[in-house]
Amino acid sequence: MRYRPALRALGVTAFALLLGAASALPAAAAPSGSAALPSEMVTAMQRDLGLTAKQAVERVATETSAAGTEQDLRARLGASFGGSWIASSGTLVVGTTDPDAVGAIRATGAQPVVTSRSEQDLEKVRSKLDSAAGAATDAVSSWYVDPATNSVVVTATDARAGKRFVAVAGAVGEPVRVVVVADAVRLFADLVGGEAIYAAAGGRCSVGFSARSAGATYVITAGHCTEIGGNWQGVNRTTIGPVAATAFPGDDFGAIRVNSTATWNPTSRVAGTSSVLGSTAAAVGASICRSGSTTGYRCGTLQAKNATVNYGGGDVVNGLTRTSACAEPGDSGGSYVAGRQAQGVLSGGSGDCRSGGTTFYQPVNEILSRYGLTLVVG
Repeated sequence: MRYRPALRALGVTAFALLLGAASALPAAAAPSGSAALPSEMVTAMQRDLGLTAKQAVERVATETSAAGTEQDLRARLGASFGGSWIASSGTLVVGTTDPDAVGAIRATGAQPVVTSRSEQDLEKVRSKLDSAAGAATDAVSSWYVDPATNSVVVTATDARAGKRFVAVAGAVGEPVRVVVVADAVRLFADLVGGEAIYAAAGGRCSVGFSARSAGATYVITAGHCTEIGGNWQGVNRTTIGPVAATAFPGDDFGAIRVNSTATWNPTSRVAGTSSVLGSTAAAVGASICRSGSTTGYRCGTLQAKNATVNYGGGDVVNGLTRTSACAEPGDSGGSYVAGRQAQGVLSGGSGDCRSGGTTFYQPVNEILSRYGLTLVVG
């Protein structure tokens, strides 16, 4: 297939169009009178909540109605409002410190509960903990108002640390419960292959792999992405760091330095599959898959190695590997894997994932060797 130069920059074009397309989600069939839900949401609710598709749609409809009732009662009850929650039965439960309000709550279809403390009372306690936030050790994970128990909950991996925090905050004797949790909280800002990265100067590409050298951590991606220079941001729009090196044309790879591993956690994971364990190169004819921020996880076969590709305008890249895995703009720099072995980062290609296409990747081992990096593996 003849290569189409118009698709050379699979990372930094069609950004606005892709954002617009993201909102056009297919809708699942809904019972009469119910709003349609995105099919992805229904599928996730089936998987994560153990529901059928019909139950998922009905549950959302019920909970949407409950949200309106809660807002109305919150306004009507004022200072006596004791919080609200949806019970396992699906019923909206509304608390109040005023026994005379029980009838009004019941009239809305909600289940009334008389509480000893109002929501405002509990929020004052939570604010007291907020004021002492600087005294919370890493073992103290969170604190929040729990309407179902009419209390404030402090979660901690160590009970003593939680109690010390409550004491320092001057909340001993207040309705505070310390709940021990298994794991400390962390930012979900992992660097995952195939997820989106954004140039501060404009444009989107994808994470290839994470790698390290001399105590520093880097994101490996495509050089025609990093040639933009400047700082790059992750999928949550938090800054990862600046471009540390770039090579394009001739080669097509680059590295972005991770400024803070406290903010960004380098991982061996690739979106759509498990962690990579190494970078042993696959043979021609092997099955190969790639992950990118536009088209997700796509697979094909490895068709040729050491290909030279002319992207037009004098941009010629040598030493690429050709595959039948499709890709589209924004996928550039994304990960290629064969089994659990890292293979390379997407350079460019032709076609698309609707009609099929051809793609080329820059082998990861050349990138690691050129920059003296070690791949982050599982």
